[in-house]
Amino acid sequence: MHDRRVPNPMQQIVILVHQYDAFEKGGYFLRDIAEIWRENGLRVTVLQGLEDRTNADLAILHVDLTVVPDDYLAFVRQYPVVLNGRVEDISKRRITANLVRRGDGYQGAVIVKTDRNCGGVMESHLVRKGTLLHRYAQRLRDRLPWGFRSRLSTSDYRIFDSVHDVPRAVWHNPDLIVERFLPERRDDYYCLRTWFFLGDRETNSVSYSKQPIVKAGNVLRREVVNEVPDELRNIRRDLGFDYGKFDYAIVNDRVVLYDVNRTPALGGLRKERFLPSIRLLAEGIRVYL
Repeated sequence: MHDRRVPNPMQQIVILVHQYDAFEKGGYFLRDIAEIWRENGLRVTVLQGLEDRTNADLAILHVDLTVVPDDYLAFVRQYPVVLNGRVEDISKRRITANLVRRGDGYQGAVIVKTDRNCGGVMESHLVRKGTLLHRYAQRLRDRLPWGFRSRLSTSDYRIFDSVHDVPRAVWHNPDLIVERFLPERRDDYYCLRTWFFLGDRETNSVSYSKQPIVKAGNVLRREVVNEVPDELRNIRRDLGFDYGKFDYAIVNDRVVLYDVNRTPALGGLRKERFLPSIRLLAEGIRVYL
């Protein structure tokens, strides 16, 4: 049975988000977790950017960008305890063990993704806040064939039977990567495993879909999986994650890590469905306070 004691309610938590993050509207799990903390009497402050500094016992780095800017890292590390303070870069090239390079001899099926997290959406959002020249350049690039673009919706990731079918532009585009396509299959279904964690609290599930790219909108059913592979726990430790979500599969008895995310969101799913998991994850803060 889980220990459901809460930390000292006089303690203060700070959540640092980017200046342009829509934390209160973005459907982030941490926003709902923070509401549970407040219900339990903890003080939680969301810092939008670097203009203000609030004294706190603990800070959580929740900048929704693939690579956290240096000034945000320096700012958050002023606090005595920092969650995810080591998770600077979650680009696919940083985390994947299945990168395919042109001419490396790999002969199997491949998938083309963005190097950036979440299809590069948040970085594109920053461009829209930038200069007129940057916005114009982004609009022009968005009109190019998909292999030249800097962002792709995850539903637009492309699967090819062979590297020979991958458009030449992709190999020269630093914003896209080519990975081995290693899906987990059960009968006629594609499977995606999802591990959420905060401290020593966690949930682990497998989703089933008929589509090779498993997303919330095409999932037919989900089930709880109790065991988290030790290899995945080692990856979490090596990357420095205190809180987040890993998407992975088990293929030929080994872990295939697809994606890591330090700012997971509900993605249009109903909060009520995940409320038990949110309450469970909220308990994980006691490890740090």
